[in-house]
Amino acid sequence: MTTISFIGSGRIGGALARLAVAAGHDVVLSNSRGPQSLRETVTRLGSRAHAASSTEAAAAGDLVVVTVPIRAYRQVPVEPLRGRVVIDTLNYDPARQGTVPEIEAGTVPPHLLLQAHLPDAYVVKAFSTVFFRHLPQLARQAGAPDRSAVPVAGDHAAAKATVAALIDSLGFDAYDVGPLAESHRFAPGTPAQLAYLDPDGMFTAPARPATAADLAALLDRVTRP
Repeated sequence: MTTISFIGSGRIGGALARLAVAAGHDVVLSNSRGPQSLRETVTRLGSRAHAASSTEAAAAGDLVVVTVPIRAYRQVPVEPLRGRVVIDTLNYDPARQGTVPEIEAGTVPPHLLLQAHLPDAYVVKAFSTVFFRHLPQLARQAGAPDRSAVPVAGDHAAAKATVAALIDSLGFDAYDVGPLAESHRFAPGTPAQLAYLDPDGMFTAPARPATAADLAALLDRVTRP
């Protein structure tokens, strides 16, 4: 099985790590507070889970998932991620997370920020549309009629195929939206960003599945700027 490393092990990272362990993958967790702060999390996840520094985690994973707050993107180590496949889950929500000067200045759009920081990594945008509590609710076996699709975008076909295989093992279909620039179509404020939320209850209600066909219809409502 694959070793999945996490740079950031909060709500999204923790939920994905649980799905990964359940699927038989090994996980390496890291955060800004150091490995000791993850001891309880690792214990809950079991023998397939280990804690490390961010640099160690970056070097250990077959795939690396970045789930830090977007304002902390500079804490993501650059050197150990050269040539690696990196899953970018980051969203820009300045009201909740604080502003990023480069984004506010228009130097780089939010959906391209991590790739700009990691120019030699193969960045694939994925799992940026699912509320962390909904991840275990939506996971389904392959072939289930209500299996949800998650949008992915990236500039490297092989990297997207690797990420799609991981997504499948976690209980979802991968829906290829195209190059990384096209990930603006499922950014915050777009219909696809809300695909799994019940309009009546939003984040408090159970997740609603969104198939590939559902997702395609939502994505088509956003065109390239």
